[in-house]
Formats: sequence, structure tokens, C-alpha cells
Amino acid sequence: MGKKVVEIKNLYKKYKDAVILNKVNLELEEGKIYGIVGRNGSGKSMLFKTICGLINPTEGEVKVFGEDIANGNFPKNTGVIIEAPGFLPQYSGFNNLKLLASINNVATDEDIKKVIDLVGLNPEDKKPVKKFSLGMKQRLGIAQAIMEKPKLLILDEPMNGLDSSGVEDIRNLIKEYKSTGVTIILSSHNKEDIEILCDEVFNMENGVLTSSKTEKSRN
Repeated sequence: MGKKVVEIKNLYKKYKDAVILNKVNLELEEGKIYGIVGRNGSGKSMLFKTICGLINPTEGEVKVFGEDIANGNFPKNTGVIIEAPGFLPQYSGFNNLKLLASINNVATDEDIKKVIDLVGLNPEDKKPVKKFSLGMKQRLGIAQAIMEKPKLLILDEPMNGLDSSGVEDIRNLIKEYKSTGVTIILSSHNKEDIEILCDEVFNMENGVLTSSKTEKSRN
């Protein structure tokens, strides 16, 4: 057994009369890629938001790196992209990330430029984000998720809006991060992404999470 990064016990989330997450139990180990698959509205994004401390559970426990995540606490050493990334449209990609980086003061200007280049964008591009294509915004969102060198990455549909070369770039990037010991949780509607990238896959349906029993041994 590897080091536990995420531990979820009996996670239950109810909103009004709807059960969003139903007794979810999950343990994720360091240095693996985990896929969460399911239809829209199945509870995937809600699970990701709960792990990030953006949503408080009705019942249950969520720990990230051994610390309880509750009351809006964002877990340490975690990078995330959930749903469509939101940026200030009048600013360049670099300036958007610089503003976000100022919150924690972890990523330097050089770190920001490096990750922008790493995702296939030009760090010197002064063009405002409002002129970016959907794929460019997605690449920038991934750059935001990795710029502070996280040990846990949560990627909700990271390939959304990317062309075939962009998909290949981001797949390679995800594999590279795994090789450095980063734990990655991702969702994708593309079965090929899941098959190529994931060590273990879970199905989410009506808020219930089950293992697909497809754990793989990967180099």
C-alpha cells in the first residue's frame, strides 16, 4: 500500500430533497492516476468540489494529506480545474495567472511562464483572454492548476475543447506529472483518455461511487 493522499468515509451530500453524493468511500494513493466516469449530473463534479473544500458534506469525512477538509478549507498542495475555467477576460493569460499566484505567493513569474509554455501557450502573448479559443482557455486552466507544483491534481474534463494535438500534449503532461509522484484524479467522457491514463477507474451513478475493477500496472 502506498501513502494515502485522499481518504473519504461515508460521504453524503443532500441538497433540498436531492441526494447528490450517497455514502461515498474512497482511498487514493500517492503517484497514481484515478479516473471517475459517469454521465452529466451523476455527482462527479460535486465529489471533486467536496475534495477541494468548496462544498461541505451533509455527513461523512474527507481527508487530504491527512487533514480534515471542511468549512471551506482548500487542501494544501492541490491544483484543480473544475468545469469551465474562469478568468478575467480583459487580461492576458500571464497576468491572470500572476493575479491568482499572488494569493499564495508560491509561484514566481518564471514558474508561471514555464507552465504556460508547458501547456502549449506563449507566455509573452499580450492578447486578452477574451480573445482566446475554448482550447486555449482550457490550456490556461491546466497551467493554473499546475503552477504551484501541487502533489494532488484534480482535473474535471481536462481535454474539453482541445484538438487532437492538444489532447496528446495534455495526456503526456499528465503522465509526466504522475512519474514525479503526483496523484491525479480526472474525469473524461473520452474512453480513450481513461484507458490510456488511469491506473484505477471508478463509476459514478446517481451519487453512488463503485470501482470498475480495472486497476492496471503501469510503468
